[in-house]
Amino acid sequence: MTPSNNNEVAVIKTSEGEMVAEFWPDVAPNTVENFKKLARQGFFDGTAFHRIVKGFMIQGGDPNTKDLNKESSYGTGGPGYKIKAEFNEKLHEKGVLSMARSADPDSAGSQFFIMLGRSPHLDRQYTAFGKLIKGEDVLTNIGDTPVERGPGGENSKPTKRITVESVKIVPRDQVK
Repeated sequence: MTPSNNNEVAVIKTSEGEMVAEFWPDVAPNTVENFKKLARQGFFDGTAFHRIVKGFMIQGGDPNTKDLNKESSYGTGGPGYKIKAEFNEKLHEKGVLSMARSADPDSAGSQFFIMLGRSPHLDRQYTAFGKLIKGEDVLTNIGDTPVERGPGGENSKPTKRITVESVKIVPRDQVK
């Protein structure tokens, strides 16, 4: 991998603090470009982490979460298109960013999740495309947010709103 491909990082500013993720364009080039494109458009700004599964992952990137009146549809929103899966050998372990999808492997769009722990059953089944390099304490705090049963019956709905204030794509050397 050439450094010129990977000199940008994502600064994910949340209501709980900041996380910084590096990208893996060597294994998921289209997924990385899609995430950067959406971030640059402000697509993620004002969304929320709508799903927290204890010890497993936190999920966000659904545009429906910008509207509190659309709570019953959280988890179903996207950018209006799907991207092809880029399954790879990266492990799903704490801090890894991966794309959420339906049963169809090529159904990811904008929803992503950040791993809270190791989950081997996701390896080579979901597109891992980056990893936190800063803010693991913020991730842990979000992962510790109390949850309740959501509209789909899963015990994963945060009891308080955790907002994604912004996702900025910046040069790696701007991050201290």
